[in-house]
Amino acid sequence: MSEPGTQMAGAAAGRGRLRTSRADREQVIEVLKAAFVQGRLTQDEFEARIGRALTSRTYAELAAVTADIPAGLTDTRLTRERKPPRRPTRTRTRMSMNTAVTAGGFVAMATNIAMVAALAAGNGLAVIVVAAFFLVAAMVAIGAMLIAR
Repeated sequence: MSEPGTQMAGAAAGRGRLRTSRADREQVIEVLKAAFVQGRLTQDEFEARIGRALTSRTYAELAAVTADIPAGLTDTRLTRERKPPRRPTRTRTRMSMNTAVTAGGFVAMATNIAMVAALAAGNGLAVIVVAAFFLVAAMVAIGAMLIAR
């Protein structure tokens, strides 16, 4: 793996008059940032060289921007490789308390209507089934309200 400064110097020797790409200019800007952080460039030098890097059109012009910066000391790829990978953050969508209470109210109302219908029909098995449904629905509604807090 070659260093960015060495790469640009080699590129300038063989392809000095060839045009650079945006990726080439961005690579040189990364080298300039590292050199600035290390104290090798002043603020004014850094800004001037960034401007020159952005306006460079050939490899020779781009190599001149970093010619006096040691290549091995500003290799930014090595510092990026040492960082541990970031874990993706999980987003948890939560139900609002208002939604949980409203849903619980509708379940209770529907169960009460079913209970009145079962009692009016005089069917004992229907009353037991509706009561069991009501208990399960009430536990789910209470759980949703607790989670929504």
